[in-house]
Amino acid sequence: MNTHSSACCGRRHFLTQSGFGLGALGLTWLLKNDGLLAKPIDAEQRHFDLLPKQPHFQPRARAMISMFMQGGPSHLDLFDPKPELDKRDGQKFSGDIKFDDVANASTKLLASPWKFQQHGQCGTAVSELLPHFAKITDDVTLIRSMTTGVSNHGQSILAMQSGRILGGRPVIGSWLAYALGSEAQDLPAFVALTDPRSLPVIGVGNWSNGWLPSIYQGTVVRPREPRIPNLDPAPHLRGEAQGNYLGFLDQINRQHLDRHPGEGELEARIASYALAAKLQIAAKEILDISGESAATKKLYGIDDPATADFGTRCLIARRLVERGVRFVQLYTANQSWDHHSKILTGLPAACKYVDKPAAGLVTDLKSRGLLDSTVVHWGGEMGRLPVIEFDGGREKMGRDHNTNGFSMWVAGGGFKGGMTYGETDEFGHKAAVDIVNHHDYHATLLHLFGLDHTKLTFKRNGADVSLTDNQGGRVVKEILA
Repeated sequence: MNTHSSACCGRRHFLTQSGFGLGALGLTWLLKNDGLLAKPIDAEQRHFDLLPKQPHFQPRARAMISMFMQGGPSHLDLFDPKPELDKRDGQKFSGDIKFDDVANASTKLLASPWKFQQHGQCGTAVSELLPHFAKITDDVTLIRSMTTGVSNHGQSILAMQSGRILGGRPVIGSWLAYALGSEAQDLPAFVALTDPRSLPVIGVGNWSNGWLPSIYQGTVVRPREPRIPNLDPAPHLRGEAQGNYLGFLDQINRQHLDRHPGEGELEARIASYALAAKLQIAAKEILDISGESAATKKLYGIDDPATADFGTRCLIARRLVERGVRFVQLYTANQSWDHHSKILTGLPAACKYVDKPAAGLVTDLKSRGLLDSTVVHWGGEMGRLPVIEFDGGREKMGRDHNTNGFSMWVAGGGFKGGMTYGETDEFGHKAAVDIVNHHDYHATLLHLFGLDHTKLTFKRNGADVSLTDNQGGRVVKEILA
């Protein structure tokens, strides 16, 4: 038997006989099952890991927390007051309009049932449904001219998350992890915090690494215990015993990698398994919020059952970026903002769930000196139309999809505070002034992290591909501090 065969057999025997932590995963079987053994060597393959990496130029931001409101928050009822819509409430809309739900559509204009008032020194007009956001307007840039141009949830989510309407591509968190690595070597670079009510639309596609190496995929932290499954080894193998075993496992993994140089995906997968071992200690500490003060928990709304879940996840997000995690994304439940009908009750409930925690997150980051280097994002994949859907009385009415003009807000990390940018038309139907599409949004985000979106590429099938993929994308410098 040659040396190579002996080593492989010994390795397999070790893994199949190990009944603890990573040993139980059977690394060889996993790698083989994923098609990562004995692949041809690619001489141009880069070295993939999560070590911190230098950006193209001096960055403003080092981390990002994105709160993704799936379903389409109604900009007309939250962020974008329209006097003309108020004046013509109930009248027929004569403009060209595209309905997603034609069967229940109408052309009758619907003024917002909620009052707007100016807030902060900046005087930004905010709906009465967002009393806590109203307190942080001087810290945020409110963009009122977003557009993706695709009316379906899945495609518009993909556009906002990965730059294109087709699935299978890396999302923004994976791109940042690939470009910059992580400042926390015992935690993932990209963490996804899911909602206890359901997974978001397109599920795992929201934190997919696409065709980037697997180490850049988002790590899911569940909303209920155990937040990360299988963190604990068997009781008799905890402590020094596990440390010795994992050290030996790492040694033979590296020997195996030495026999297959240049296989970046193999290297990335081994690094992913090694990270799982480090999480056994680091994740427990970071997910335990019991040591946070009562005042901090109240700031996030954790003392109120209506806001406790989202508040807990916002607080965990702060703890993650505080310890060097690059990108954290929080999701609301499947289409929880998709108010085709019963908007009078559905929208206030959706706002109540997130408003206090989201504002508390910005306030907390600012008080700790973290906001200047942490981008905070709040928004969904679309807005709503200015006309009534389900015109069968006030209790039934709602609004259909609108991706031609909607609002979202960003704060920190180099964005200006106390600013509104862009405008929709007089009815809030289409972005009309200083339009920002998803490519512009991505180019601007990358710029704040010190990255040129045209130069951040990955070689795939012989071609250099990027987040914006030559689809345009301007850095919106007007909203940068």
